[in-house]
Amino acid sequence: MTAIQEMNGTELSTARRLLGKLPFVDPGRPPLPARTAFLTGASSGIGKALAAELCARGYDVYLTARRIELLEELRAQLTAAFPQRSVTVAALDVTEHEAVARTIDDAARQLGGLGMVIANAGVDVGGNIGEGHFEAHRAAVDVNLLGAMATIDAAVAHFRSNGGGQVVGFSSVVAGAGLPGGAPYCASKAGLTRYLQSLRGELWNSGITVTTVAPGYIDTPINASLGDNRPFLIDTRTGARKIMDRIESGAVHATVPRVPWTVVEYLLPRIPIRLLRKLDT
Repeated sequence: MTAIQEMNGTELSTARRLLGKLPFVDPGRPPLPARTAFLTGASSGIGKALAAELCARGYDVYLTARRIELLEELRAQLTAAFPQRSVTVAALDVTEHEAVARTIDDAARQLGGLGMVIANAGVDVGGNIGEGHFEAHRAAVDVNLLGAMATIDAAVAHFRSNGGGQVVGFSSVVAGAGLPGGAPYCASKAGLTRYLQSLRGELWNSGITVTTVAPGYIDTPINASLGDNRPFLIDTRTGARKIMDRIESGAVHATVPRVPWTVVEYLLPRIPIRLLRKLDT
């Protein structure tokens, strides 16, 4: 029996009741000023699947990642599949914060404006705290948190000056709990969740929608090492479709898939440490 399954019925009932009360959608969300999207981390995993899903839904896209050769391959595939769509690619390391702002400006010029910026780039590293992994842990936080903050900051600056838009940041359902063995990932996603929450308060009813995406297990290289230890796993194509459904609905906080991960997200920070240890990543 998993730690989540061992939670009592009262807490599960409370979580389910909560689902009907949370503000899942920005009620004042205006139409996007342009059907265009800027995406980081587009060379593999969820980012690659999202690039295809965006094109399929009629978006012109500007795709970035560190590995330009993979982006060029992706552009060729997308151009062949969606000849009516504009697909631009550029090498970008989100830890080079000034380069992020310049690249978003370039995307706006090339696409004639931006309607959506998706901060998806992320990494995960293993290793327990205090066992010589600090530099790897620091690098993960630099990508997952500071790189996302740089992307979001530049996006908001653009949207403030150009009639609004939608900024999307990728957190995780584990942001609410520190899983043993996953400290840098959990910490970076928790930080990004709070950053986006603060931003949402700053921008509420401003014409800029802020969406936090908190995926459960989607079959990507970042979690492939866990093998069969990935409950409720879905493939990247399904994940991208569900993610875009939530983004386009104007969701402010989107667990994906919504069932069962909204309940899991609620329960995780309430699991006792003695049970949480069983979820060692």
